[in-house]
Amino acid sequence: MGSVSAAIRAALVVLGAVSLSWPAIYNGFPLLYPDSVSYLASGRKIAQALFLHRFSGDYGARSVFYSLAIIPLHWGTAPWLVVAMQCLLVAWVVWLVVRSIAPRSGVLGYMSLILSLSLLSSAGWYAAFIMPDILAPVLCLAIYLLAYAGDALSRMERIALGAVAWWSITAHATHLLLACGLCLLLAAAAAFERKRHSGNCRAGDFKAVGLVAVIVVAAVASQLAVYGLLYGTPSLNGRHPPILMARVIADGPGRWYLEQHCPQVHWAVCDHLPSLSADPNTLLWGSDAPYEPATESEKRRFEAEEMPLVLATLRAYPWQEFTRAAANFRDQLRWFGLFGFNWNERMPELLNAAMPQLTSSYLRSRQARDALHLVPLSRLEWWVIVASLAVIAGLAPFSLRRASCRLAGLSLVIAATVIGNACITGVLSQPNHRFQCRVMWLVPFLAGVLLLDWLARWKAKGQLPSQIHR
Repeated sequence: MGSVSAAIRAALVVLGAVSLSWPAIYNGFPLLYPDSVSYLASGRKIAQALFLHRFSGDYGARSVFYSLAIIPLHWGTAPWLVVAMQCLLVAWVVWLVVRSIAPRSGVLGYMSLILSLSLLSSAGWYAAFIMPDILAPVLCLAIYLLAYAGDALSRMERIALGAVAWWSITAHATHLLLACGLCLLLAAAAAFERKRHSGNCRAGDFKAVGLVAVIVVAAVASQLAVYGLLYGTPSLNGRHPPILMARVIADGPGRWYLEQHCPQVHWAVCDHLPSLSADPNTLLWGSDAPYEPATESEKRRFEAEEMPLVLATLRAYPWQEFTRAAANFRDQLRWFGLFGFNWNERMPELLNAAMPQLTSSYLRSRQARDALHLVPLSRLEWWVIVASLAVIAGLAPFSLRRASCRLAGLSLVIAATVIGNACITGVLSQPNHRFQCRVMWLVPFLAGVLLLDWLARWKAKGQLPSQIHR
């Protein structure tokens, strides 16, 4: 693959991106979620505040970095270019990973893998989704490339991957936690390799780990600076709904604490204690929720009460909250399906309020008509995951005998991403098919890369060991 010309490489990535975009084409419009409207609508106010110093009291409750980055790609009109950008990003990162591990698989190997991912996994669905969800797996692959395959990248590719990783981290609060966890894991792997006195593996290269850590620190500094400018107080995610408060209340221990201590603490949430739901979404969103219809001053009280309630609950009921968190993690790990793309009844109202020019186009889409056939597609994805795990298990002995640092690094990073994502989203928010499905396509991707590597080695058996050793 290294001998492929730049023009052919670009053409392959474009073809891969086109194949990934099929869910949006099939739908007749980019896939949307209620949060998508906030990302699309708030970008203009954020840009005016940062570049024209026209500050506003509210910039939405979502990442300003994702909103800001996609503004030039939609300018308030149909966000097809956002889909194009995300598909190109996934296709490019997949190309780099395949090139780093199975360079002899050639054009056919890459196209076979990207087409399989497009048709049989959730990769294309999330690339065609106007949400930062696709950036979680992109972040995972970028970290692998920077940490384990930096010597297979050009200088410009390393710079571009660093920028992609930085943006991915800033695009969602869970991505920062995921990146920090991967950083710690890479540092542990580097220490382990150093202890084994293994000098020929990137896993033992602390400089590579340090590069990833620098990107994480740069992302944190950027968030503190930008949110500090917008809101007057440095923070990592600006103003946000009290999601952790809703989580501990829905789990039970938070409600128990409020029932016992509301007469003493006089919190705003105590005024709604009799009507608090066991569903964290119902606690936050909807006309009957205590948070969404509240006045601005009441919302600020809810937000200020979040961490005191969470910490008090953890002190009062540590074991009960731990068992609920463990159950949520277990459920999130096994819940993955395309059901996050179902029709949402709030969409017409949200679009009419924020971006009415998109309403008619969206209502003509399959998503708006609830005609995406998500149940059979989710079943297919489940069986693809099962088959991929079987392929990984079958090829693992071969890969272990080869002792490939890059294969080991990719496997480690993907496994940590799948497990870490379930822990972060399930414990801190709630188990949801959409949250885990966004990273599950990494499992068939890993199986595909292992298969390409095995096929390339099998075909090269007739060559001298010095010719096939990398």
